[in-house]
Order: sequence, then C-alpha cells, then structure tokens
Amino acid sequence: MSAANDTKLNSAVFLLTGIPGQEDVHLWISVPFCLMYVISIVGNSVILFIVKTDPSLHEPMYIFLSMLAVTDLGLSISSMPTTLGIFLFNSREISLNACFAQLFFIHVLKGTESSVLLLMAFDRYIAIHDPLRYASILTLPRIAKMGLVCVLRGVALILPIPFLLQRFQYCRANVLSHCCCLNQEVMKMACSDIRVNSIYGLSVAIFTVWVDSLLIFLSYVMILKTVLSIASHAECLRALSICVSHLCAVLLFYTPMIGLSVMYRFWEGSSPLLQIPLGYIYVLVPPVMNPIVYSMKSKHLRARIIRVFIK
Repeated sequence: MSAANDTKLNSAVFLLTGIPGQEDVHLWISVPFCLMYVISIVGNSVILFIVKTDPSLHEPMYIFLSMLAVTDLGLSISSMPTTLGIFLFNSREISLNACFAQLFFIHVLKGTESSVLLLMAFDRYIAIHDPLRYASILTLPRIAKMGLVCVLRGVALILPIPFLLQRFQYCRANVLSHCCCLNQEVMKMACSDIRVNSIYGLSVAIFTVWVDSLLIFLSYVMILKTVLSIASHAECLRALSICVSHLCAVLLFYTPMIGLSVMYRFWEGSSPLLQIPLGYIYVLVPPVMNPIVYSMKSKHLRARIIRVFIK
C-alpha cells in the first residue's frame, strides 16, 4: 500500500473534545452541564404537559411554543450522550455512523427550530396587525400543516448530508473540536475534495437560517410599523411586550448559529477559544433558556407552572 493511501485510511472513529487543557477537572465541569440538561428536559417537558392538559392554552401562540419545546427536547437528547460521556467518563470516541446520525438529528432539529421561530414571528404579526381575524387565520388544522411542512423541510434538506459524508475517506487525526458532531467540522476531516459538500451545506444554510432570519426581520419591521400607528401609548407598549420573549428566543438561536457558520466557512483561522464556547452555546443554551424566558414573560403560563408544582 502506498504512503499516500496509508494516510487516507477510512478511520473507524472520530474523537470528540470537551474543554482542552481542563481534562483534570472535567468531572467538576460536568456538574453545570448536567444541571443545564436537567433544566432543559424538565422545563420543556413541563411546558408540553401544561399546554396539552390545559384547554385554555390551546391557542396558536402556545401551540407554536409546544413545537419549540419539542425541538429543544430533541436537541438536548441528541447532544446529551456525547457531552456527558466526555465529562463524566472521558469517553471521546464516536463511530462514523453514530457521528453522521448525531449531526443529522442536530441539523434537522436546528432547521426545524428556525422554521418554528419564523412561524412564531408570523403569529405575533397576525396577533398585532389583525387581532379580529387571528383565530380564523391560525386554525388548528392550518397550524398542524405548517408544523408538518417545517419538519419535512428540515428532513429533506439535511437528509443528503450524511450520505455525502459517507463517500469520503477520513484522515487519521480525526479530532473534532466540539462535544458533538457538526457537519461544518466533520466534512473538513475528509482527505477528499469537499467542494460539493461545502456548496450544498452553504445552500442549505442560506435557504434555512439566512432566509428565515430575513423573514423574521421583515415580520418585525411590519410589526413595528403597525405598533407605531397605534394612537395609545399604553396599547403600543402592550403590543410590543408580547414580542419580547420571541425576540429573546430569536437572538439566542441565531447569534451562535450564524457566528459558527461564518467562522467555519469564511474565517478558517479563527481561534478555538472562540469556536469551542460558541459550539456549546449553539447546542446547549437555546433549549435551556427558551422555557425560562417564556415562563417568565407569560403570566398565564407561569401561573399554570406554579400551580403544577404547588400541587
């Protein structure tokens, strides 16, 4: 076997990374990570339970919030085994097929969450711009169809990526810089020409993240235009206040996602000190913070949560 082929063997595993240089205290670092996963899973599960069991919350706003909670639960479950495996058991190895499966679910759920945030922006616009027709526009069957389209779009766009990655041979130094597999990084471990993957990945990012974020921005421009036409200052503030939690969710979701995308595609010399924390924020923070933000901002939802735990 030639030397060139010897360096291009298709490795059986990738090595994931926790926090470089802090291996001695990984067990202690695992404590906040465990806490974050508990908050994410319990918080999103409680929201789903309350919305399902309380008929007064069977409204478009809370149904969209349930969709967001489902995607956040999926994200936490997708990244939890490898993250806690690294910090608790120093288990860094992940097989190629497991890695491809993990990145498929993470990217599908991220794409679906982006679509759900867009639907929530549309929901807020209809609630403010045309409140009298709100219930007739956002009917339950229509919301169900919109949710199905979100999932199908995410699956259809991400499904080719694992198959494109399987075509490659991977170099021996298959050390990833994150606690889970992400397409942008895995494809750069290949010893082959990755132009097709890079172009397709960029196209998917543009069609999902960039288009969705642009449409959300336009929704808020229209919301602001509608709010400014309201004569009453108190009504104006009340209309804006119902958008605060959604705006927080949008910033928590898109800021690390766009940051990572720019770093991997256009800033190859970026420091790992930036990439690693941004990777953790990208995967962990939105599922943890979304239930907290919505519970704090929605008096109705907060009252139901308090009632559940007091019982």
